[in-house]
Amino acid sequence: MIAAISGRALAASARRAGYRALVADMFCDTDTVALAQRTAKLPGDLHRGIDGDRLMQTLEDLAEGEEPLAVVCGSGFERRPGIVDGIARRFHLAGNGAEAIRRVKSPERFAADCAALAIPHPEITRLPPPDPENWLAKTEGAAGGTHIHCANGMEADPHRYFQRLVRGDNVSALFIGDGKTAQIIGFSRQFAAPRPDAPYRYGGALRLQRFDRRHAAMIGGWLAGLTRRIGLVGLCSADLIRQNGSYQLLEINPRPGATLDIFDSDEAPLMEAHLQASRGKPFVLPRFTDNMASMIAYTNRPVDSFPSIAWPDWTADRQSAGTRLDAGDPVCTVFARGPNATATRRNLDIQLRNLQRHWQGVRP
Repeated sequence: MIAAISGRALAASARRAGYRALVADMFCDTDTVALAQRTAKLPGDLHRGIDGDRLMQTLEDLAEGEEPLAVVCGSGFERRPGIVDGIARRFHLAGNGAEAIRRVKSPERFAADCAALAIPHPEITRLPPPDPENWLAKTEGAAGGTHIHCANGMEADPHRYFQRLVRGDNVSALFIGDGKTAQIIGFSRQFAAPRPDAPYRYGGALRLQRFDRRHAAMIGGWLAGLTRRIGLVGLCSADLIRQNGSYQLLEINPRPGATLDIFDSDEAPLMEAHLQASRGKPFVLPRFTDNMASMIAYTNRPVDSFPSIAWPDWTADRQSAGTRLDAGDPVCTVFARGPNATATRRNLDIQLRNLQRHWQGVRP
């Protein structure tokens, strides 16, 4: 059973691994319905988060007549880790428990863990900094990049913290832990889809076929140390900044993340690896021979009634015909492959522009 703001990628991975998936998410789009045995709307909304008071009844109803092998939690639970405690009391949980989530998503505790392991990590503070142009304001436990802003004009808030701005390339490492050590599945380069009120909104990621071995070993050591110290299990991701050949670790996402699609494979489904690692058993990791990328397509203008589209097979999370969309709403996810990073990103941009004409009428 899968619970996440968007459960489509997890449902696809479960299906590749030969499992029937029960999915509770906030969209129940056509892709997810087609992949799942059964779906239900996850209570809550994108602004306020998951409604913990109604969640358990939703999961009980979804599981009626079944005995799920495990519950896999995706995005949305970092803001309310206590909900995970409730899930674990009723179902077997595959992945990180509430205490690991609390520890890794607490800015102060995570900074302390990085300091204890000598892992470079940007300075943080709860107080508005005197030089705000050199700092970012972030919401504790949030994801997706829309919560990140320049610190100019930002005041202190119980749910907000400030992190020193480090300029460079955004790199992510998808890894899997068993509570004692960690193995890196692969690296990706992330890119934003900025808009005026959300300059760091998540845009997509490109899986890197090649990565410096010395840097990979160094980052792998950091993640192994954090895995032992915090007790991380299952699929997780690490966000880093590369600046002048050195790296700083920004944060850990203690769950299967946005890059799952571009790392999953039919030969070694990551859902199976996630389940095995959560049980402390050996797992098989996929191998890659090319580059792959994904990008979220957003509409930059309102759409009163989304048109009917013959969706290409390189899309997912597809909007339903007739849906009304506001400017900035996600329309779908676009995928592309290529022999190298440059060609893959070019293919991705071409496919996105061709697709956007269906709902925007003109080339953006």
